[in-house]
Amino acid sequence: MFSSFMITFREGLEAFLIVGIILAYLVQTRRTELNKYVYGATGLAIVGSLAAAVVFNLLSIQFEGRNEELFEGIVMLLAAVILTSMIIWMARESNNISTTIQEQVEGKKAYGLFGLAFLSVFREGIETVLFLGAAAMNTETNAVLYGGIAGLSVSVVVAYLVFKFSSHTSMDNFFKITSIFLILFAAGLAAHGVHELQEAGVVPIVVEHVWDINHIIDEKGTFGSVMKSLFGYNGNPSLIEVLTYAGYYIAVGIGLRMPGRREKVAITA
Repeated sequence: MFSSFMITFREGLEAFLIVGIILAYLVQTRRTELNKYVYGATGLAIVGSLAAAVVFNLLSIQFEGRNEELFEGIVMLLAAVILTSMIIWMARESNNISTTIQEQVEGKKAYGLFGLAFLSVFREGIETVLFLGAAAMNTETNAVLYGGIAGLSVSVVVAYLVFKFSSHTSMDNFFKITSIFLILFAAGLAAHGVHELQEAGVVPIVVEHVWDINHIIDEKGTFGSVMKSLFGYNGNPSLIEVLTYAGYYIAVGIGLRMPGRREKVAITA
């Protein structure tokens, strides 16, 4: 539940901040007559994301046996890649989100603005569907659903507070803190995705169990199950899983060291 809460909280906050920045910029430039296009695009993007969630669920229940393992493995790895790229981009550009979006809005007419708002929110929605789908493979569906709804609800409140008290808000620190958890979550997705592909016979096992600490923390026990759903914990991982987990952190470390834009611009409302 906590993992789904963090996913929808983070993704929802990004989407609401993007919409808020666009609307704030339209107010500043006295183009509020275009607000209706932003609202319409946001609503359509939400409906499209819900439709994608339904399609994803229908697809996931169609697979059994080896095909199910292949599907779950691919979805987990894809979710880890997209989630990680988002984390790295946000870490590099968190201080410049407002400037970037304002540059995109500048000069756009009604339908161009509609497209910008729609694609921005729909992208976050599709990412959320993918991440929640991957999370649901490790935990109960109801827990994922409740956590997701709670996270989305809180993100609305936080986004409002960010714009209301923008002069006192450090988005850079916020995204750094949430990124730590999401990196741990994505690492677990990557390792567990490899595990599923090994079960399907696509990825070689090489060494089946590098260690076995299930007698200390049983992955099927209460605490172990929580760790598995949050961070992909495996009490007896294979060599390839361990290498994937370690390699993931190395790759993220390299990505985070890549320079981003240096200027800092505060979000204004």
